[in-house]
Amino acid sequence: MSEITQEKWDAIYSNSGSNRDHPKPAKVLFENRHLLPRRGRSLEVACGRGGNALLLAGHGFESHAWDISSVVIDQLQKMAEQSTVTVSGEVRDIMAQPPKAQSFDVIVVSHFLERGLFACLREALRPGGLLFYQTFTRTCVSSAGPTNEEYRLADNELLAVCQGMQVLVYREEGRVGDLDEGVRDVAMIVSQIPIEINT
Repeated sequence: MSEITQEKWDAIYSNSGSNRDHPKPAKVLFENRHLLPRRGRSLEVACGRGGNALLLAGHGFESHAWDISSVVIDQLQKMAEQSTVTVSGEVRDIMAQPPKAQSFDVIVVSHFLERGLFACLREALRPGGLLFYQTFTRTCVSSAGPTNEEYRLADNELLAVCQGMQVLVYREEGRVGDLDEGVRDVAMIVSQIPIEINT
């Protein structure tokens, strides 16, 4: 695990003035939660304060949440206790310790981009498993998100990396039309691993 990265995020979450507020789930999960299976094992990657993991736990999932920051994992565990749900939080560098193959039914990633991770995420989903992914795009209308373009998606990049999966939902509106309306600055996808059918 990178000590510099861990120290950086520990400091950010230690100094966050909003850590008492209930974290919100990503739009891609909240607006498409009707696609979730009735039960299963879920993972929120680079979970931060864990809004997605808490929502999934509330829906009855065996909810796991991984982040490099021990500070934010501790905050998440306390929030889960207050919300009377169970979230299994783990301090983990996902690039050094990716999830095992076919170990989750749902994986959620929001505002985190590590291109070398996409293949691992697909492999970690069971047949029929769902990937909910949302992060910033290079084509944007505001200053929200990282300034380094390496941490922002190129046009239609999210679609390209989900090839071989069934796309259930996709939104990436760029700078088309009325820029005061719609979903801007991000791309979001819900995609599914094909279900193997024995004939």
